Amino acid sequence: MLTAVRALTAALLVFSGSAADPVREQQQWVLDALNVEQAWTVTKGENVTVAVIDSAVDGKVKELRGRVSGGPDMTSGTTSREVAPGRHGTAMAGLIAASGEDDGFVGVAPAARILSLPMVVDDDQPQAMVPPSAGDQPAESPLARALKYAANHGAQVVSMSIGSYGPLRSEREAVSYALGKGVVLIAAVGNDGQTSYAKENGTSYWSFPAGYPGVIGVAATDKQGKRAPFSSDNLSVLVSAPGVGVPVVKRKSGYEVSEGTSSAAALVSGVAALVKSRYPSLPPEQVAQALAASARGRPAAGYDDQTGYGVVDAAAALNAAERLTGAQRSVAPGQQYFGKGEDSPVPTPPGPDPWRMWLYGGGVLVALVMFCGAIMLLNNRREE
Repeated sequence: MLTAVRALTAALLVFSGSAADPVREQQQWVLDALNVEQAWTVTKGENVTVAVIDSAVDGKVKELRGRVSGGPDMTSGTTSREVAPGRHGTAMAGLIAASGEDDGFVGVAPAARILSLPMVVDDDQPQAMVPPSAGDQPAESPLARALKYAANHGAQVVSMSIGSYGPLRSEREAVSYALGKGVVLIAAVGNDGQTSYAKENGTSYWSFPAGYPGVIGVAATDKQGKRAPFSSDNLSVLVSAPGVGVPVVKRKSGYEVSEGTSSAAALVSGVAALVKSRYPSLPPEQVAQALAASARGRPAAGYDDQTGYGVVDAAAALNAAERLTGAQRSVAPGQQYFGKGEDSPVPTPPGPDPWRMWLYGGGVLVALVMFCGAIMLLNNRREE
């Protein structure tokens, strides 16, 4: 099953910055695209732990130092072993929670903490995507173990820049378990937008975990907010975020540039951390609603399978979350299935209506009086 999982970054490229062109300037367009700096006036992700299910995160990177804790190797359910820091997981953790120390790289939620749950072992090599056969499904997949571990060890958000073809029952159950614990689950939708299948059918294969119900699927956009050509397009897409030319931190030190839906998912995970920091009791479905309802660059039809509801806006998501804290839960963002309308009348109690009984009794009494009066009048006339 391990060979069925791969990191969803199309490329990690050499960084073009220099001492005269610092990384913060290189990444400013990403912060602007997500409206992050305005959100920082409210929260920077304090008291939130984001689990990164990926390759192991290098906690010695200066922007992550002192804020990364590691879980066991998720590829084995029985033994623990030392896992070397990975290029991909470190890059994603930096996008989420890098501190910006010494004018260095800054993540979307720079006050958040990272729980590293290693699952992808060798992320520098391309990995096969083999759909599991029905008779070859493990009792518990590495991802299922990682999700349960995250939910049981204090993670409020889980970032999954990984994917494979084909759902697994153990993963569905683990997703349900984590959601039930109030954990927000976010995953990259995949980089299959330019495959022959996608071109021939006008849609991409679904990637999991993004395809599981309750998981926020994230597509990639470019600097203009348009869908990146490689980004998968299918109904697992809920929202989108920058995924083209995104600066990221490197193992040990330095920076490079990322291309892929991995970066987009990590950035949205950072925004979710901001929301959970400000509104810790907001359930996962309402976090998803806040992200979707407040997105910018919404498609003309309101939604499409390329960018979902649009590009996530961190400040607007916080405002939407504030409104939702006192709102009734809704199935989908921006939709009221039965309309608002007028309230239904209070049902009447069973049995006879007292008002009608009095009206009926009064009418009978008046009729009797009139009848008796008519008889008395007739008798008086006869006596005359």
